Amino acid sequence: MPSALTESGSESEPAGDPRRRIPRTDDLLALPELVAARDRLSGTVLHGLVSESQDRARRGVLSPDEVQAEVLAAVAARTATTLHPVLNATGVVVHTNLGRAPLSAAAVEALVASSGYVDVEMDLSTGQRSKRGAGARAALLAACPAEVPGGLDALVVNNGAAALVLATTALVGTGELIVSRGELVEIGAGFRLPDLITSTGARLREVGTTNRTHRADYAGALGLETAGLLKVHPSNFRVDGFTSAVPIDQLRSLADEHGLPLIVDVGSGLFTADPALPEEPDLTSALEAGADVVIASGDKLLGGPQAGILLGRAAVIQRLARHPLARAVRADKLTLAALEATLDGGPTPVSRALHADPERLRERAERLGAAVGAPVVAHEGRVGGGGAPGVPLAGWAVRLPAELAPLLRTGRTAVLPRVHDGACLVDLRCIPEPDDGRLADAIRAAQARRGTHPDTPVPDGGH
Repeated sequence: MPSALTESGSESEPAGDPRRRIPRTDDLLALPELVAARDRLSGTVLHGLVSESQDRARRGVLSPDEVQAEVLAAVAARTATTLHPVLNATGVVVHTNLGRAPLSAAAVEALVASSGYVDVEMDLSTGQRSKRGAGARAALLAACPAEVPGGLDALVVNNGAAALVLATTALVGTGELIVSRGELVEIGAGFRLPDLITSTGARLREVGTTNRTHRADYAGALGLETAGLLKVHPSNFRVDGFTSAVPIDQLRSLADEHGLPLIVDVGSGLFTADPALPEEPDLTSALEAGADVVIASGDKLLGGPQAGILLGRAAVIQRLARHPLARAVRADKLTLAALEATLDGGPTPVSRALHADPERLRERAERLGAAVGAPVVAHEGRVGGGGAPGVPLAGWAVRLPAELAPLLRTGRTAVLPRVHDGACLVDLRCIPEPDDGRLADAIRAAQARRGTHPDTPVPDGGH
């Protein structure tokens, strides 16, 4: 005999079972609040929220009378993305696990403006198709003062790895690409540069040793199969002591002697030299030293969206742009808009964090420490994202018990601190100053959840 179903759709329970009073799915979905939510949430999401609360009631976690209230609260709190905004209190400016660079206000405004129909590939004056991303290209050229033979040009693709794949495929093909052993790096998530390059069909010819490579090593490896030279700025590590590397200008002379392209991957996206990061290479210097094409990421020191930036001699860039692979790795309209606005707008959050005044950071940290009843300690931040490895950024942090770290991460306002030497360190370098009050509230909430909340008022200016 078929089982009867309750109002919520489960198999029948004994008479008087409270689960029989669980609200029906269609009744919950017909609530005015859920009907209104259909403009921002899909039917699948709404149905899932309803089912989750009903299931909790069946398991006795909720009473049937609590289901509707929980559904309404869940719908009100739910957004169309599972990504949560996070206050970065680690002191690491370009934090890969937090999406690398936070966008500037100008870039965010550009994203919103370009979310609809835009003239990304249209000349409105003529009504004809135009070159894609002309504004971002012009902004890149304006930001780079390098003078190179034949003129400078730029191309934007979807990320730094794609830029290297395109350059290798278009300029080297299945030939040999000579690179120093000390530059064959592995970065986060097991990503290895040699694997990326060889996936294009190119063959790597490694020269030198881990710590020392000379011009003669490159010269000795040249042969009939050589199709290009590659120089890569190592990320995430430093090799000190008995070391040597071949500068770009020496590789340029070698490339000229044999008619080879010189590809340089500087990685972090610094356009011009920054005194705060004296050993970090920049695109302008690399181009003026003789690189045919320089590759960088847009979401690192540039402080913009994820993008692969290629700057170089006009003839070389045009060759890359014509390659069929360029279509597969091209940037979308949102990236192009945010990149242009990053270059043409005001200072980026990355730039502000890198050049933050240590004394101002200390003042803010002391104010926060007083608000939450915690001491302030010296703390060195980092560039992150593989940029300027080992370079300290002098600053300060509020020292909290390590047990607060998971509570901060999972609070209503998510905060990511640094856990070090048995302590939870909250560094304000990457916290926008207007958010100091939110940060204080988040810490106090975590303290309350742990049962150690000090009854301390927020000083003037804390919110």
